[in-house]
Amino acid sequence: MAKTGQEREAAEALAIRALGFIASDAVLLPRFLAITGIEAKDIRAAARQPGFLAGVLQFLLAHEPTLIQFAEAAGIDAAEVARACRALPFGDSEYERSS
Repeated sequence: MAKTGQEREAAEALAIRALGFIASDAVLLPRFLAITGIEAKDIRAAARQPGFLAGVLQFLLAHEPTLIQFAEAAGIDAAEVARACRALPFGDSEYERSS
């Protein structure tokens, strides 16, 4: 099933919000950088790579307390993060790269 452009745009916007949330947290940012192997100075370039934004959401999904904290801060249901992740490249095995 192809993802609509609107779904993907909304998912990208949510992932960018999540990245800002992570970047603004003195505990989360070093953990994110360590797990991804990305240096802080390289985040902007990495964000343009397929799969990076899905990886940001996967980082949140991997730790429920962080997921809940982000969802509360963003004013969304935590399940929305998983839905957004699936709408992004490499967010799940069903993503159609041709879309």
